[in-house]
Amino acid sequence: MMSNLVQISDLFTINYGNSLELVNMEQCPSNLSYSVPFVSRTENNNGISAFVEREYDIDTNPGHTLSVAVGGSVLSTFYQPLPYYTGFHVLVLSPKQNMNTLEMICYAKFINANKYKYNYGRQANKTLKDILIPDKISCNLLDRTAFYLETVLKSMSGQHIFLAENNNPFECSQNVNNDLVKVNDLFDVAYGVNLELVNLTQCKSTDENSIPFVSRTENNNGVSAFVEQEIDIEPNTAHTLSVAGGGSVLSTFYQPLPYYSGRDVYVLRPKQKMQVFEMIFYANCIKANKYKYNYGRQANKTLKDILLPSKINKSFAENIKLKYIDHIGLMVQYVNKILKEKQ
Repeated sequence: MMSNLVQISDLFTINYGNSLELVNMEQCPSNLSYSVPFVSRTENNNGISAFVEREYDIDTNPGHTLSVAVGGSVLSTFYQPLPYYTGFHVLVLSPKQNMNTLEMICYAKFINANKYKYNYGRQANKTLKDILIPDKISCNLLDRTAFYLETVLKSMSGQHIFLAENNNPFECSQNVNNDLVKVNDLFDVAYGVNLELVNLTQCKSTDENSIPFVSRTENNNGVSAFVEQEIDIEPNTAHTLSVAGGGSVLSTFYQPLPYYSGRDVYVLRPKQKMQVFEMIFYANCIKANKYKYNYGRQANKTLKDILLPSKINKSFAENIKLKYIDHIGLMVQYVNKILKEKQ
């Protein structure tokens, strides 16, 4: 299943977190633009005890890292997608090489699996760096996790945004925002790199030089394959939306990694800073217009003029943000289930 075992310090740079006290922070709702997750030594809620106001003289820990409790609920380890503050005895693990979200979640569970060694009050401050983990993750585990992620994303994005029939927080109602603006008021709309998959070298997603290839499909977050990165071709930047202008028209997805794209795929870059849950929200708003493009009509010329809410209403944003965190938690639970099956 796995290859060689290496120490955590071989794969991750280990740093102490902020060592802040929640009692000295100003707690606030999570939907505020200046709110920051506060990660403590708890084993619940992805390690997040509260949301607090950002302190401009205290740097946050970077997103796309692992938080590890070395005291309290020892080795409670979570993938943190957003910048965050930490309490006492929480270490921050930054990958030394590029890792995608799935790999980070898997490694969080590998570390967490060592909890049994720290019963009876033993802490992991000095020994964390020496814990053994696989030097890479099997394709089978990544594929199964990716399949689950696709299912999760469909549950988040498969509904019509402007129809509030259920309690899905990704379904908007009239309460979202009545002030509509055009896509190009919120995003810079650019044509993708316009490559043909047949001219690229396909590879495994776990290969060091691999990069997603996004096409006009409505499946698998738009990713048709993984290909080797070409030195002379710059990929589309991460933290953008990919939009199919033809094919499965208006299939729109948030892309967390740099990627190549095929023909008739547009790249939307936010003009102002947006968090991941906001990008996913707008992807769904755009996708909700798919019905307008039946019978072979394309969106190449009209994409920029599609109307979107100018902003997300506060209570609605709160629901989306919490749902986003919930889905990260579901992914972690699923990976944990797979690991238990393999033992």
